[in-house]
Amino acid sequence: MVSVINTVDTSHEDMIHDAQMDYYGTRLATCSSDRSVKIFDVRNGGQILIADLRGHEGPVWQVAWAHPMYGNILASCSYDRKVIIWKEENGTWEKTYEYTGHDSSVNSVCWAPHDYGLILACGSSDGAISLLSYTGDGQWEVKKISNAHTIGCNAVSWAPAVVPGSLIEQPSGQKPNYIKRFASGGCDNLVKIWKEEDGQWKEEQKLEAHSDWVRDVAWAPSIGLPTSTMASCSQDGRVFIWTCDDASGNSWSPKLLHKFNDVVWHVSWSITANILAVSGGDNKVTLWKESVDGLWVCISDVNKGQGAVSAITEGQQNEQ
Repeated sequence: MVSVINTVDTSHEDMIHDAQMDYYGTRLATCSSDRSVKIFDVRNGGQILIADLRGHEGPVWQVAWAHPMYGNILASCSYDRKVIIWKEENGTWEKTYEYTGHDSSVNSVCWAPHDYGLILACGSSDGAISLLSYTGDGQWEVKKISNAHTIGCNAVSWAPAVVPGSLIEQPSGQKPNYIKRFASGGCDNLVKIWKEEDGQWKEEQKLEAHSDWVRDVAWAPSIGLPTSTMASCSQDGRVFIWTCDDASGNSWSPKLLHKFNDVVWHVSWSITANILAVSGGDNKVTLWKESVDGLWVCISDVNKGQGAVSAITEGQQNEQ
């Protein structure tokens, strides 16, 4: 049902913290505790190192590709308190901007939907979230949400630029009124939703379900169905699926996907938003899908390093 199609030997000299495919699925960016960011051409099952980017002075936690309409742009964030934006010009990757406005490790970077312009959200252990917006001519405007999460922010994820319910409502011809929103997860065990009002960022929702640090939050892609969906995972071993059915975005309800025996580091949606990938401290990646009766079931179990994959039967799943 699920198979490993490619394994990339990155030659990183320490733990790899993130790996992200670009928009077209032809390039892979990785980052590591060895302080480097690497970019590989992975077309046709190959793995050619295109760039080895050095600029961080500590472990690099996360990388994020911007939409290709803005060119080939990659953001990275690190324990060194810096966010670096890299750009490819004439086949060469260079540092185009360095943001040093945080007082502690920057743990997460996420580009806004391309409809909003080139905007990067950054979450830091200093508790703040920064929003960097490209204004042209190499200039970036910075907005900062101080004390977004007490003792630290671990993850940021943008809501899609799709109005919930727009798929089935009659088109009126005028451009929809997009409200910029993103979610964040923190060391206060909370998932928060932020929305922009009159150019300022306000806390819209505070979602409680986890009993330990929230490690990642991922807003699901949308085609305009009425329900908005997010996933969150935590140090507490739990993964929750959050859904909101009302257009105002006020009432979110959590559903426990699974309780793992170890910390869950990351959650990631497929582009069609029907499969959730979960990676945890047990060194496994599992894929989950919602069944017709609304239950989330594990459809695969990709074992660490072996490239071995086994579909989990329900009996095995209950033991996990």
